[in-house]
Amino acid sequence: MTTFRLPQRFTLLKSFIFIFILSSTAIRVLLFIWSFNEVDVNLFHIVNTFLIGFLFDLGTISLFLTPYVLYLLLLPKKLHGSLFDRITTYSAYLLGLIIIIFSFIAEITFWEEFKSRFNFIAVDYLIYTNEVLKNINESYPIKIIILIISVILYGLLFLTWKIGAFKKTFNNDNGFQQKLIPSAFILSIALFFGLLITNKNAEQFENRYNNELAKSGIYSFVAAFRTNELPYTDFYKTIPIDQAFTIVKNSFKSPKEHLVSPNKNEIYRSIHNNDSLTKPLRPNVIFICIESFSGNYLTSFGNKDHITPHLDSISSESLFFTNLFATGTRTVRGMEAITLSIPPTPGRSIVKRKNNQNLFTIGEVFKSEGYERNFFYGGDGYFDNMNTFFGGNGFNIIDRGRGFLIDKSIPTTRTNIEDKEVTFENAWGVCDEDIYNKVIAEADKAFSNKKLFFDFVMTTSNHRPYTYPEGKIDIPSGTGRHGAVKYTDFAIGQFLKQAQSKPWYSNTIFVIMSDHCASVAGRWDLDVKNYHIPAFIYNLSNTKPIKIDKLCSQIDIFPTLFGLLNWDYNSNLFGKDILEMAPGEERAFLGNYRKLGYIKNNQIMILSEQEKSNYYKWNPNQNSLETLPMNENFLNETVAFYQVADYLYRNEGLKLK
Repeated sequence: MTTFRLPQRFTLLKSFIFIFILSSTAIRVLLFIWSFNEVDVNLFHIVNTFLIGFLFDLGTISLFLTPYVLYLLLLPKKLHGSLFDRITTYSAYLLGLIIIIFSFIAEITFWEEFKSRFNFIAVDYLIYTNEVLKNINESYPIKIIILIISVILYGLLFLTWKIGAFKKTFNNDNGFQQKLIPSAFILSIALFFGLLITNKNAEQFENRYNNELAKSGIYSFVAAFRTNELPYTDFYKTIPIDQAFTIVKNSFKSPKEHLVSPNKNEIYRSIHNNDSLTKPLRPNVIFICIESFSGNYLTSFGNKDHITPHLDSISSESLFFTNLFATGTRTVRGMEAITLSIPPTPGRSIVKRKNNQNLFTIGEVFKSEGYERNFFYGGDGYFDNMNTFFGGNGFNIIDRGRGFLIDKSIPTTRTNIEDKEVTFENAWGVCDEDIYNKVIAEADKAFSNKKLFFDFVMTTSNHRPYTYPEGKIDIPSGTGRHGAVKYTDFAIGQFLKQAQSKPWYSNTIFVIMSDHCASVAGRWDLDVKNYHIPAFIYNLSNTKPIKIDKLCSQIDIFPTLFGLLNWDYNSNLFGKDILEMAPGEERAFLGNYRKLGYIKNNQIMILSEQEKSNYYKWNPNQNSLETLPMNENFLNETVAFYQVADYLYRNEGLKLK
């Protein structure tokens, strides 16, 4: 009986497969140990996690090797061992080793930041190489990492040579027939994974950490690259669109709200806050959007490190929103929620999509009241498409941009933060003190020109590499998140102190809110507590400071402000005046790029692809989820909001009237 023997021509390929599988398993073990307190350690689940991981590794390496397998299969025998063959094989092997070594090291750093395998964030980062490379350079010891990569690479090449893999690979002893069986085997696995398996097939557990560990990093990256766009109706549960609009419209039942066209599939309505006894107020408004600022950093929410003394101080002098949740996990999601006042739609943020100009934003409400609108960013606003979005929706741009300009067809002005105005700068932009100094300078100009202004200020200091000017606080720069949080708080305190000396201060309101939390990773697909953020409305005349404990969302803050200012205005916003919400109406939206959540009365519905839905009881004290029997009414209500939000965007229902 003849036994099958792998052709020597495949010796180097076999070595590469062994290195990949062994390395990927080692990374999985490392991440498992790293996250041991969060992983489901049931023996059956652990075995399944690693088994699924092995299968995905096998599929990944088969796809990765497909070009070289075809090369081995189709290269004429007479060219085996030729100079061309050797250069091609050596180059492919070297490049492959570099890719897997780099990707595995990158996975470790990505897991540290996001507690996840590569996802759409990693894909987006490829577009903004300048900021990302600077951030990596400032956050990690690059020389040491390059040295480690070089040592590992040299070691693998030496071992490959030592076992004779190079020599055997170029033995001219295999024809087409001998190579057909192993080639067909590898190509069949690649074809199976490429056509029939998705990254979501790895998610067989309730615990999010087990799901992530079961994945393969390179495969996850490619999957994220392919699914950055997720049209709601193609992937999620739907109901008849007229029914969806009826449910959403019924949520706008305040006596102050009136639908302009009740019979149309739109939410455009008139809001009446003014009456004969109250006059509308028109103060300047400065909105500070704080980078990555979780609610649990505040002493007010139980933090024992006392790293937010200034925000804790103003919490007792403001309208302080204590039960507010971010809609997403990234800055562009926060910007989307705040400006468009819309629940998150799956896939990438509207800020980064095409057809995102001339939309109805909160800026249009300010414009109708005679305000100049400005967007401040300490870095280059080309990043994450911010300048195109804000500029295309009527905001003037003030940023540190020295690279790409926004679309020249957009009628807006762009002011640069000059070198002389910068005291400290890192990969993401100037320090918070510098951006606030620019805000002060522009406010002085507007005041002298007798212009009302609404400023949207995006901070950057509370971001890796966590560097800021030395000597400002008692935590050294670059030592971690706590220092960045404390400096962020310090800069806000200094800004408010400086503003108080200005003639425009008495007629200026400061709205302060985070874009998202520092980390949302947890055991659950949507870990609710990790979406909790603080918000303040400060220096509002004739309004007593108060803690507002109603459940609410980022999308509700500015509709609430407009109500406090007694403005009558037309609205295409999903957000509602929090102070007008009756008991039982309170709700919040939250999601990541795939999961969409809706919280109401401590119940949460989570929608996901393949038209799946899960219904839970949320215990805020323990941050635990208990599975409940499906509630069809609550499911339809959840679906309605997300389906209508997606419908309006894709059918230009968010455009200006």
